[in-house]
Amino acid sequence: MSKNYTRILTTSEGDVCRATINRPGDRNSIDSVLMEELVDLLESVENSEARAIIFSGAGDTYFIGGADGIEMMQCSPEEARAFSSRIQGLFDRMEASPLILVAAINGLCFGGGYEFSLACDLRVAHEDARIGLPEVKVGLIPGGGGTQRLPRLVGSGRAMEMILSGRLYKGAEAVPMGLVHRAVKPGELAAGVEKLLSPILRQPQYALSLAKRAVHASGSQSLEEGLKAESEQFSHCFDHAFFPDLMRQQLGEGVLETTADTSALLGDEDP
Repeated sequence: MSKNYTRILTTSEGDVCRATINRPGDRNSIDSVLMEELVDLLESVENSEARAIIFSGAGDTYFIGGADGIEMMQCSPEEARAFSSRIQGLFDRMEASPLILVAAINGLCFGGGYEFSLACDLRVAHEDARIGLPEVKVGLIPGGGGTQRLPRLVGSGRAMEMILSGRLYKGAEAVPMGLVHRAVKPGELAAGVEKLLSPILRQPQYALSLAKRAVHASGSQSLEEGLKAESEQFSHCFDHAFFPDLMRQQLGEGVLETTADTSALLGDEDP
């Protein structure tokens, strides 16, 4: 992660990469250059020892304040279609990554910024962060997948209300709505992300990646197709020795009885 990105700051901490979207003079907004750098970052981290990327925004005001308005205002309809396809491609690439991606929402997170977070696996926000898809207020609609991912996350009724009203919701409101996984007090964002992420990273990386693929299949395929995708990903678990080795270990220790691998399953409960 030693590359000199112009719009991203990165640091590595063990098996976690921290990436800060660094366009403080432009609301940390997403432009074409940032899209290219993010794809490059994903490829670089995927080829490293890291298992997760935690994204945040530079400064205290914005996580990501949408897509770049200056770039978009110059678009013809055809160019707008291409811009939308490009940002959708970025988010598809993020969603397909075997890494665990976390949006640490440390400020305003709207439009393309919230669509960015929807492409992440986990979302943790400040209680006073403001989150939503307000594009209709400026005569646009979400163009980075928001009209598709949000209904899959919270249901079509709630998504319709959010998108048509353009309302922004505080982090504390966003949790019961399902928009983010956790909300924490300002100053506790890093600890909140750590609490959510650390038990996940104790698990075998291949299992996390296969589980991600199976879950994503539920949003884009029929139940029948999704079940086939689940069976396919389940079968790939047996490309690895982790499970049979664990069973042999427990059998050898005499702890594997009628409850199968209960000791392994209950070892990391987080109340």
